[in-house]
Amino acid sequence: MARLAKCAVIAALVLAVAPGTASAQQRTLDAVKQRGQLSCGVHTGLAGFAAADDKGVWSGLDADYCRAVAAAVLGDPNKVRFVPTTPKERFAALQSREVDMLARSTTWTISRDSSAGFSFVGVNYYDGQGFLVKKSLGVKTAKDLGGATICVQTGTTTELNLADFFRTNKLEYKPVVFEKVDEALRAYGANRCDAYTTDASGLYSVRLQLANPDEHMVLPDIISKEPLAPLVRQDDFQWFTIVKWVHFALLNAEELGVTKANADQMLGSANPDVKRLLGKEGDYGRGLGLDDAWAYRIVKALGNYGEIFERNVGSGSRLQIDRGLNRLWTKGGLQYAPPIR
Repeated sequence: MARLAKCAVIAALVLAVAPGTASAQQRTLDAVKQRGQLSCGVHTGLAGFAAADDKGVWSGLDADYCRAVAAAVLGDPNKVRFVPTTPKERFAALQSREVDMLARSTTWTISRDSSAGFSFVGVNYYDGQGFLVKKSLGVKTAKDLGGATICVQTGTTTELNLADFFRTNKLEYKPVVFEKVDEALRAYGANRCDAYTTDASGLYSVRLQLANPDEHMVLPDIISKEPLAPLVRQDDFQWFTIVKWVHFALLNAEELGVTKANADQMLGSANPDVKRLLGKEGDYGRGLGLDDAWAYRIVKALGNYGEIFERNVGSGSRLQIDRGLNRLWTKGGLQYAPPIR
């Protein structure tokens, strides 16, 4: 018995100090609550995903994900400090705790999900890399770009994908590398390069920023898989779980037909899945360190995933991007969430 008691004491001490254990897991949640504000790393400016207007108000799919986490944790979607980060700065900002999470059109890869020390919470936009070209160039497919000069951002998976594509197809090209989107776009607009490459979603966004958008086209080719996802540090499993279930709650809300407009009405639903989602049955907030109305607050403030998608990048936006793979699994897409039960 004495031996067992001693082992129990040792185990308790290990749990108290080991990274990623219960005591460490609460650090981000506690810090956010004490600060009264979520610090969220976002793009420096990408229409549809994260961009600030002339009054400093941020909008976009990623920006709304930041607000969704703030609504769940702090009860107010507006308690967010948006921190614009470049591709090079974003990971350092997260690792140094300057930001609590990144929602910055970041591709989920094995290296970032392992050796880099981050954890991706779930894909909020299934994307793929493409090319933007001038119609006058007469290019129809990416394979017509042999010998072309191509503008690309450094410090991204885009740069590696570009090299892989041309190497695989035994084509020559000249990369012109920039740190920021606006720098690359200015160079493309000034004819310093024949094409600009990034995620296809970003191409639709930056095309609208050009002087004459109709003179440019996004080629039909997709040369890579780009699952874009919010991410957090690996040292805080509770915070990872919270941000992950914010994503799942948005998807479940859409699947169950819970919207921003009917959230209050749905509180009286007899559907047990709806009741659990909105906190009227069960005690599912406790395991997250939240109250049971966390998901209700998200949907009431921002709507479900489909509403967020449509107003920012879909049919209700200037980008007019077809939802495609980002449809729910029940409608032929890839978006699928575990149940709340």
